[in-house]
Amino acid sequence: MGTDALTDDISAAPGAGPRRWLFAVTILTGSFLLFLVQPLVARLALPRLGGAPNVWNSAMLVYQALLLGGYAYAHALSRLAVGRQALIHVTLLVAAAFTLPIALPAIAPPEAGQEALWVPYLFLLTIGPVFFVVSAQAPLMQQWFAAHPKAGDPYPLYAASNLGSFAGLLAYPLLVEPLLPLGEQSRYWAAGYGALVVLVALAGLARRTAPAPAVIAAASETEAGPAPDAKRIALWLALSAVPSGLMLSTTTHLTTDIFAMPLLWVIPLGLYLLSFSLAFAEKRGLARVMTVIAPVVIAAAGALAMLGSSRPSMLAVAASLTLLFVVAVALHARLYEERPEPARLTQFYLVMSAGGVLGGLFTALIAPLVFDWTWEHPLLILAAAALLPLGRWQGLLARLFPSEQGARLGIIALLFALFIGAMRLFDRSMLNDDWGIIDLAIFAALIAAAVLLAARRWAFVAACAALIAALGAMVQAQTSFAGLRSRSYFGIYTVRDGTDGLRQLIHGTTLHGVQRLETGILEPTTYYGREAGVGLALAKAPAMFGDKARVGVVGLGVGTLACYKQPGQTWTFFEIDPAVLDYSTRGQFTFMKSCAPEAPTVIGDARLQLEKLPAGSFDILVVDAFSSDAIPLHLMTKEAQEGYFRTLAPNGLLLMHISNRFIRLEPVLAALAKEGKLASAVRIDSPTGMGQTGSTWVAMSRDPAQLKALTADGKWRPLAPPAAEVWRDDYASILPHLIWKNFH
Repeated sequence: MGTDALTDDISAAPGAGPRRWLFAVTILTGSFLLFLVQPLVARLALPRLGGAPNVWNSAMLVYQALLLGGYAYAHALSRLAVGRQALIHVTLLVAAAFTLPIALPAIAPPEAGQEALWVPYLFLLTIGPVFFVVSAQAPLMQQWFAAHPKAGDPYPLYAASNLGSFAGLLAYPLLVEPLLPLGEQSRYWAAGYGALVVLVALAGLARRTAPAPAVIAAASETEAGPAPDAKRIALWLALSAVPSGLMLSTTTHLTTDIFAMPLLWVIPLGLYLLSFSLAFAEKRGLARVMTVIAPVVIAAAGALAMLGSSRPSMLAVAASLTLLFVVAVALHARLYEERPEPARLTQFYLVMSAGGVLGGLFTALIAPLVFDWTWEHPLLILAAAALLPLGRWQGLLARLFPSEQGARLGIIALLFALFIGAMRLFDRSMLNDDWGIIDLAIFAALIAAAVLLAARRWAFVAACAALIAALGAMVQAQTSFAGLRSRSYFGIYTVRDGTDGLRQLIHGTTLHGVQRLETGILEPTTYYGREAGVGLALAKAPAMFGDKARVGVVGLGVGTLACYKQPGQTWTFFEIDPAVLDYSTRGQFTFMKSCAPEAPTVIGDARLQLEKLPAGSFDILVVDAFSSDAIPLHLMTKEAQEGYFRTLAPNGLLLMHISNRFIRLEPVLAALAKEGKLASAVRIDSPTGMGQTGSTWVAMSRDPAQLKALTADGKWRPLAPPAAEVWRDDYASILPHLIWKNFH
């Protein structure tokens, strides 16, 4: 029985056609909602989770797993006639609607060290049913569309799907978050969900008489060939897993090792989604161009990205993002070329989704447990090099070396020269910030050699490995082997002893603390010097609150503030990451051991831990929980501030550290001070002493007399004019406060 006979009845009604527009709009709407809800739920969960990169990676893993479940469900439905599929799917969509509007479940916070499991569990409970059923609509709509005899190739509709995803992702930080509080965001999303249900129902009606796609596949077996074998399915898995993992590893690599920039996590995901739109487009021109230049990009951008881990710069950021986009387009284009006939569409997307989950599992769960640095990133770059189509480059070496033996000798010689040249370039880069003509010439020669080696796949992978090793990986390996680095769910920490007599704790690219190595010297350093706002306040604690002042410190760092503890005072530290506490307890940094050995350190999210304390527990509360310039918004909202002052005595003093390269936080705190009728002042210092760092500290108190006593020395000034909006748990946007000139 032919496939045409199975589908002829679809076009029996007068005027019935493929209705491509209906299916494109339905797919685009569903994908827009999916990627709008992801940051929405992350924003809802921010007060419980903070803003560490791995929180987003864990969330992405949950979304990928739910996507896999949705694709498996779509594949299972393919055994049924389209009319029955539509009835089942619309029923599930309506049932899932009873979980709306979106809200976080009331579950206990995670125990220390259990965040990697707790975060996925929270996201699963919050958005699981709705995300699962909406995620199935892209393959289902393509499958239903292909059931019409005149439909044509359904795969380009996946380009529309990812354009919708890209639009949803950008719409959230640029439009939705700045304009709407979370409650309204959730309600508007629910309204969009209702529109999607209507569109799906209309699409189902348009194909209500179509037979099961599985029946069409069986009827077309002789025309389209046998089902995909294990080798082809493994290729689908690999071609989808590597870009997925690379997207997440690029996010971690950028925010940890190169540039802790706000909203940076949006860009890798957006480029990843956009890559599908190019790779699955009907017009293949751009995808082919990207595929041809991919070996050049992976060699050049991979080298610059690795160099950026030792010498951070915007060039390294641009190289990492270019690498991700071009490689994702090239691998997804190869995936598109390997697609099966439309009747096996749901199987193809199911395998592709499984590959995405595998990539996410490796990057989000396995890598942080196995590696002490972002080693997953260079490994995925090499995996991409092993999968790239190299057809256009494979004739190069044969022109230079006609014989196979000559080609092998030439490859070995080129690899050796490439490695030595890359090491030379690395040494020169560490000495000079700017490249000269010689440096550019060396780099160009290295990339030319790597591209020449693309004539043999193993040689090209070896060339990429040599570049990665020489331009930063060997230095990172030395740090790893020396035991000077550790990795936790919240970040990567490196201990570095400088030639200036200072020991530093580096969190990615952010200075986390400094101690002078001279025996017996425990002088406060970095942002906590004696002329910094916190130093001035803690020095006056006995005069302001008596000899038995109670001090709470949110954010341990290396324990530098413990230097200010005076006899009779009671101090308590709060730290979310046990790995940070280890540096103060195992002897690498001795501030805590020497100055405050009896002070307890409470492990867990400080905001949640402070809620457990009796009211009026502290006279001074220091909030310094920013591990990088990507600030945890949940610590600067009206609700957070109310929690701080609940734990303070009526005349207590709140000190907040707001030093930041990219966001002006002073107006945010000024708005909070105005809202809470608080006396406030700011201290900005620019010290020049050994190990000192400029800082900005804001002091607030309900008692104007206490603030007057603190600022009587004339070193403080009033806060800047307040922001127009007060940050709350359900509304906060950093866009109005970005310092755009520093994004260079």
